[in-house]
Amino acid sequence: MISIPAFAKINLGLRIGQRRADGFHELRTIYQTLALHDVVRVSLEAGEGIEIRCDDSRVPLNEWNTCHKVAQRVLESVGISGIDSPPGDGEDAVRARGGKIVVEIEKHLPVQGGLGAASANAVATILALERVLRIRLAATEKLRIAAEVGSDLPLFLIGGTVLGVGRGEEVYPLPDLPRFAVVVVTPAVGVSTPAAFARWDELNTLETELTGTGVAGTIQEFSRRVFAWLQAGFPRVSAGLVEPASGVPALGGNRAETPLLDLVRTGIENDFERVVFPEYPELREVKELLLREGAHYASLSGSGSTLYGLFASDAEARAAAERMTAAGDKAIATTTLTRAEYWKALTSN
Repeated sequence: MISIPAFAKINLGLRIGQRRADGFHELRTIYQTLALHDVVRVSLEAGEGIEIRCDDSRVPLNEWNTCHKVAQRVLESVGISGIDSPPGDGEDAVRARGGKIVVEIEKHLPVQGGLGAASANAVATILALERVLRIRLAATEKLRIAAEVGSDLPLFLIGGTVLGVGRGEEVYPLPDLPRFAVVVVTPAVGVSTPAAFARWDELNTLETELTGTGVAGTIQEFSRRVFAWLQAGFPRVSAGLVEPASGVPALGGNRAETPLLDLVRTGIENDFERVVFPEYPELREVKELLLREGAHYASLSGSGSTLYGLFASDAEARAAAERMTAAGDKAIATTTLTRAEYWKALTSN
């Protein structure tokens, strides 16, 4: 059995553009991984097929589960369309140790919370399967599988601070932001991402009729600022880790940290708040409470329902989380993870 933590993410700003021809929306966001995590355990047992196990009744245990989807694609990628197929790159290990892939998910992160839990679980499954089946997928193949299954998955093949473009699946590692103390609050409501996008489209249509411009133009400003600050010097993914793009010096130190920190702290917003807060006013109240508790910045993560606040110190974050929990809000103090910390945790077990 291989056990791997599946870390959460938050969105540091999220801009929604127009609906594309493929039905998805053009997005711009900065992802940031956190220390909060589920645990995914993958093993081989006697039998056949793929089995998902989880004690949380909200988690699907069939082919709709993202872990099931990526496991099936990994098998297909290495030439094992079914466990008992003709020999492929992982067949010797399968024969030696059993025939059924079992994925156990130990849930700590919320379902439909905007923290990317299902996506993180799926990527942890890919990494664990490599070790269980004694195979090695190319980094590009892992990214392909991840992007096919969901828009949030590829970011978890990079970790740390990550720029997401396209529908969010096209990812570029950014220089790590300074470490932040974070308070995460997950109210007892579930926000459907497809429904939130549908409400955004309705809002965009209404404002287009009223103003002639709609609400999607802000994505261009987000792009301009990010691309200008990074001077087009994107690092690239290689062998599952990160290295600078050929011929472009790596950005780091205060030159990168200061503008990215400014991006978060000087007005960058999550567009989902415009459609989610009117329907769930209790979420707006939690954001306001985080700011009153001393957060330097607070926001919805993804489409919610999780909100987070960035604090100056661990002590301030812990104190705020304790006060909010005592008042009836489920608040947890945690920290951001750099890319190095993220990969060390993924590969240490």
